[in-house]
Amino acid sequence: MDRFQKDRPVLETPIQYIKGVGPRRRDLFGRIGIKNAGDAIYCLPWRYEDRSAIKKISELIPEKEETIIGTISASDVVVTRRRGLKIFEMAVSDETGMMYAKWFNQPYLKKLFRNGQKVMLSGKVRFRGKGVGGRGSGVKPYTLSPIPYTLHPVPYTLLMENPGFEIIEVGEKEIQEQTPRESLHMGRIVPVYHETYGLNSRQVRHIIKEILDQFLDKIIDPLPDHITVENRLIPLKEAISNVHFPAQGTDIDLLNRGESEAHRRLAFDELFLLELGLAIKKMAASNEEKGVRFNVDGPMSERLIEKLPFKPTNAQLRVINEIRKDMASHHPMNRLIQGDVGSGKTIVAIAAMVIASENGYQAAMMAPTEILAEQHNINMKKIIDSLGIRSCLLVNGMGQKEKKETLKKIAEGEAGIIFGTHAIIQEDVRFKNLGLAVIDEQHKFGVMQRATLKKKGYNPDILIMTATPIPRTLALSLYGDLDISVIDELPPGRSPIETRLFYESKRDEAYSIIRREVAKGRQAYIVYPLIEESEKSDLMAALTMTERLKSNIFPDLSISLIHGKMKSGEKEEVMSQFKEGKIDILAATTVVEVGIDVPNATVMLIEHAERFGLAQLHQLRGRVGRGSQGSYCMLMVSYPLSEEAKKRLSVMVRSQDGFLIAEEDLKIRGPGEFFGTRQSGLPEMRVANIIRDASLLERAREEALKLIAEDPDLSSYPELAANLNKKWKERLELITIS
Repeated sequence: MDRFQKDRPVLETPIQYIKGVGPRRRDLFGRIGIKNAGDAIYCLPWRYEDRSAIKKISELIPEKEETIIGTISASDVVVTRRRGLKIFEMAVSDETGMMYAKWFNQPYLKKLFRNGQKVMLSGKVRFRGKGVGGRGSGVKPYTLSPIPYTLHPVPYTLLMENPGFEIIEVGEKEIQEQTPRESLHMGRIVPVYHETYGLNSRQVRHIIKEILDQFLDKIIDPLPDHITVENRLIPLKEAISNVHFPAQGTDIDLLNRGESEAHRRLAFDELFLLELGLAIKKMAASNEEKGVRFNVDGPMSERLIEKLPFKPTNAQLRVINEIRKDMASHHPMNRLIQGDVGSGKTIVAIAAMVIASENGYQAAMMAPTEILAEQHNINMKKIIDSLGIRSCLLVNGMGQKEKKETLKKIAEGEAGIIFGTHAIIQEDVRFKNLGLAVIDEQHKFGVMQRATLKKKGYNPDILIMTATPIPRTLALSLYGDLDISVIDELPPGRSPIETRLFYESKRDEAYSIIRREVAKGRQAYIVYPLIEESEKSDLMAALTMTERLKSNIFPDLSISLIHGKMKSGEKEEVMSQFKEGKIDILAATTVVEVGIDVPNATVMLIEHAERFGLAQLHQLRGRVGRGSQGSYCMLMVSYPLSEEAKKRLSVMVRSQDGFLIAEEDLKIRGPGEFFGTRQSGLPEMRVANIIRDASLLERAREEALKLIAEDPDLSSYPELAANLNKKWKERLELITIS
């Protein structure tokens, strides 16, 4: 291995050169994300089992988690009569008695075991057969297997369902002595790792021990001593060792919650590197080339406010003032606006775009869907025109002639404000002088798309909007390189929304509510789950259901369908008719998720609500409740519902608070998926959990900011700088606009 290791950091040693791996197992380890020694060290156990107390079978206590070592007496695969369920059963005995183990839907296990083999089993013990747990006991009896009844020493036997197991290929004397090699797998708290076909947890455990024995002493702790001391962090080597092979007496509940001292140290390191990268990028942004210094005291801003058909909220005015201060600076603005559904983020962005235009610069707003871009253009065009500013729309659904004319207006500067989709970042789009780029619903865009828009101008100001709110402390930490504004106030006069769950058996009741609202002169949405535009079967279902609504269910009402495959002009016409009240029911796919504002629409029925994410459901619900009348959001679901779907729907029924919903969404989906780290350009988390470790993240942020203020180049901490570069790589260039 030495010739491969030359000039290579020890943790970058390819996994195949670790003793016991080789080329064949290399690919198996690759399946679970382990390509080198460092990957293995930071591939943490997903759970722990306390196997420190190995019992005899006669000592087992039902309903307790227990561990035994025994010899396989018999085994077979049983197929149930009713459902054809395949169950692998095994009889295991020691000198004191016998018990059973069974695994559901894992018939392949029969190939792993043989009679006479010694195994260790860990799991909850239950009763099986006659007597306790048998007929008349009140406990559902287990299906008897064809294993010979002569093995039963008593009227009933003990059972473990789906236990953890280890195959022991050593003699009884060696087991009792617990040699160093075998002490990894028994007689202690044992780490359990993710597995793949051909590679079990026992094998992973053995290889990780091999890596720790070989490399642990060579690992250098990158954290400055004063940070580890002030934050009461255990040494890095101790943390790595204990997280894989916990010391005797470690609280197993803390281990399984990821809250042990070892987990805390490794989580802090990960969060600290995240915050260090953000701090460096923010510092670099403040020192980079100067951007546009706008005059924010022109008359157009006041005229815009006067022409609005409503009075802005105090929160909107506060955020507009924060943006004005940014735009007056010679440093480029890099601000994130958080606001719940319906809080009025768009008007705030328009105020900034008007300032840019008044100064002779162009402003562009990139929206995730054509219908949202079109709605922005339609809703604001009249006001913008009255200020003497020319606006235009650029989307892919436009005709070639119209698109060519629009591109010319943008290139020549004739269009001061441009609304569009990702079409505005295509190569053939040339701005004369882009001074402000607004990204609407930022979570819908990848980091590269946002970077491309920024490069369309010369250090333009960047304004990012999101209706997926997260707690401010988390936002400050995760978007630490951005300034953050929160619109925490809804416009007055909004009606409450009653959210209800409907199963298929209650469909007629849901339709009755729609008919009742329409009879009052109101309007309704019916949304179908077309998640991606490529899902043709779902689109056909939406088309088919709309025809059924027209012919069978609401034949006397005016019904239209809108979806993403329609041409821009067609969508614009449908939305115009809906706004004018000419359409009673608008059947739609998720293109109405954002940006649609029709105060007269008071009821929404979401079909197959279990297929939508929590944030998306909240966005859709935000299309109603925009007027003074009471509104309804009906979630139509189908059996069977997963546990996660039940949680999502329960949150929707209970709350309309976007921040609370976001927190629940974080808990359900997990931080990685919620924040979309791959999309955002942030490094992925392997140890830390943003929710569980929120206070730790805040401490890491404080320490990162202090360290960068004292040593911007990390010249005193070369090992830390090397770790930072490895963690972030090219992401440091992208994080500004993420």
